[in-house]
Amino acid sequence: MAEGRRGYDGIVVAAPVTVPYARYSIRSAHWFCGRALAGLIREAGVQKSDIDGFCVASFTLYPDSAVGLMQHLGVSPRWLDHIPMGGASGAVALRRAARAVQAGDAEIVALIGADTNHVDSFRRTVATFSQFANDAVYPYGAGGPNASFAFLTDHYMKAFGARREDFGRLCIAQRDNALPVAHAMMKRPLTMERYLDARPIALPLRLFDCVMPCAGAEACLVTSEDRARSLGLPFASVLATIERHNAFPDDPIQYRGGWAVDAPELYDQAGLGPGDIDLVQAYDDYPVICFMQIEDLGFCAKGEAPRFVRERDLRAGGDFPFNTSGGQLSSGQAGAGGGFVGLVETLRQLTGRTHGHEVEGARHGLVSCFGMINYDRGLCTSAAILGRSDP
Repeated sequence: MAEGRRGYDGIVVAAPVTVPYARYSIRSAHWFCGRALAGLIREAGVQKSDIDGFCVASFTLYPDSAVGLMQHLGVSPRWLDHIPMGGASGAVALRRAARAVQAGDAEIVALIGADTNHVDSFRRTVATFSQFANDAVYPYGAGGPNASFAFLTDHYMKAFGARREDFGRLCIAQRDNALPVAHAMMKRPLTMERYLDARPIALPLRLFDCVMPCAGAEACLVTSEDRARSLGLPFASVLATIERHNAFPDDPIQYRGGWAVDAPELYDQAGLGPGDIDLVQAYDDYPVICFMQIEDLGFCAKGEAPRFVRERDLRAGGDFPFNTSGGQLSSGQAGAGGGFVGLVETLRQLTGRTHGHEVEGARHGLVSCFGMINYDRGLCTSAAILGRSDP
């Protein structure tokens, strides 16, 4: 553990909420955030005024930030953070909220990741995603994540011998996990034949390698164990977190992320190792980034994820439960809400409140997050380990 870094004793997560997804919506991001807040209030049995802190992630609040959102929601928090890190936002929001509660800056913090998806909103988002996109990517017709992840996937396949069938095994397992989940957008079982024969998007990526943008929200609460018990809330304990930005900047093309730097600290802080983890929720807008996380988080060596997925069962009832709600590849990507999917699903699994298949006897869950792709790499990585808490 980093010298002098405190643990998270007595800090917990509770009240998992998903605002059902829609492929397109005429609603605003503010509306989805409001629905998420209403869900948190119902789940926790508290008054709106009892929630005195907020961590918010959203791409489509513009021109508002989290500050303007507070007026729309009619709240007056004493602690507020806006996490502009896309898919990495979930675990980052968790660690910052946990520290706020530890410091006494807030008592109950709402974590909300939400976005809308108008017919044209995704195109407008990727066109102005970053200065890099403005100057050097979008003008040349490579705007959006498909082209970037095609580049990363092609490099990974050539470097480590991965085959499309290897990525297919992951996508098929996640589809099996998603089938009983009411809000999952993909309801048809996926076969290897369908996966391999799907229409090209940006080679080597085909249709089922690519996440579907949608509208929706994910949310939960961070508070103290004492407060959660006083409210009668099932909760999971925060055991460890990590966060890293712009890791390995000298790598010509990304084949690893910040987890490779910080995973030892993550496990050390939790007092666990990879073999103690009962389920893994990894950010999954494309299969290749799942392979990177499996490797960088110590479940196998670099370049061995293809073999790993050939030998392991990634379904919720298998020997390596992975993205047990189907992840984004089968549920959809609600913008920045996608960065909270793994956190909310892990909380559900560890509190016996699943929306789909339950991982029997799970006590420790790892959440891994990734965000802010800039052509040849994603800039933000984060992760957290949660533990089941006995009543």
